[in-house]
This record gives sequence, structure tokens and C-alpha cells, in this order.
Amino acid sequence: MPYTDMPFEELLDTIAAETPAPGGGSVAAFVTEMAASLAAMAARFAHEWDEAAGAVAQAETLRHRAAPLAGEDAVAYENVLTALRMPKELEPEVRNTLIGETLSRAADVPLEIAECAASVAELAAEIAVCGNPNLRGDAATAAILAFSAARAAANLVEINLATVEGDDRVERARAVVRSAETATKRAVATG
Repeated sequence: MPYTDMPFEELLDTIAAETPAPGGGSVAAFVTEMAASLAAMAARFAHEWDEAAGAVAQAETLRHRAAPLAGEDAVAYENVLTALRMPKELEPEVRNTLIGETLSRAADVPLEIAECAASVAELAAEIAVCGNPNLRGDAATAAILAFSAARAAANLVEINLATVEGDDRVERARAVVRSAETATKRAVATG
């Protein structure tokens, strides 16, 4: 069953179960989705802001972009575990190459989660600044959650690429975290 179809308590039980997935990347995607939902709600109350409808649309787009990433991350991580379980008798170069390739692919999904989360943080900051002052706390909360999700996902990118020198995805992940952090500070300062 796709995570998006699970009742909330069942999803929490699935996360808490003694299984490797869903793990940190999936949870970062869930948090990104929640942050985008909260940003959409705050923007819907910004009746005096000319850009409110666009902000709502953007938040909904980001929410739907984050939704499938939880499942994609779980699959990517399961593929890493499968590669790690390959027989040790395999030719070391072949085994190491396969493990490296699955880790590399597993870095792509958390990077996408981090990028999406940073976009949510930036949008939430804009909503906090320009939207309904009575919902600035909600917009700031959306930014804080999105920043946390971006940081968590970027950490997974770094872990998955730890054995690869000079991969530009590590710096891209760090850059989106900085962007999300700057946006979050702006959102919080507004409130």
C-alpha cells in the first residue's frame, strides 16, 4: 500500500516498525509534505495579499511533488540493502561497483527531497512576510519543518556519497540547506 493511502496511525506504526524502510529519507519527505500543506493553509488565509492564490498553488504543487518521494526513498534504500547483502564471494570489484551504483542512486532521492523542502521553506517565508499576520506563526512553522526536512535529507545525501570524492550532489545538498536556513530565519524574524 502506498504511504499516501495509509491512515495516519498506521503510517506511524509502519515508521516505528523494526524494518529498514521507511526511514529517515521517507520521513523527511513526509515532513516536507506536511510543511507544504501548512504553508498552503496559511496562504489561503492571506485574503489581502495579491499573490496568495499563486502561493497556494505553489504550495500544493510542492506538496504533491514531495508525496511520492517517501516511497521512492524507501525503494532506493531497499536496493542498497539488497546490494550490501550480495554474496561476499562475488568478485570484489563487481560487488563494490554494484554497491557504489546503488548508493549513488540512493543519493538522488534525498537530494530531491532536500530541494523540494528548501522550496517549501522559501515559500513559507514569503507567506510569513506577506500573508495574514494572524497566521505568521503557522507559516514560520512550515518554514522550520521544511528546513529540518532539507537538513535531514541533505545528511543522507552526504552519507550515501561518503566514499565518493568530489560529487557535486553533496555541495548541491549543502546549498539547499543554506537556502532553507536563510528562509527560515526570515520567516521566524517576521513573527
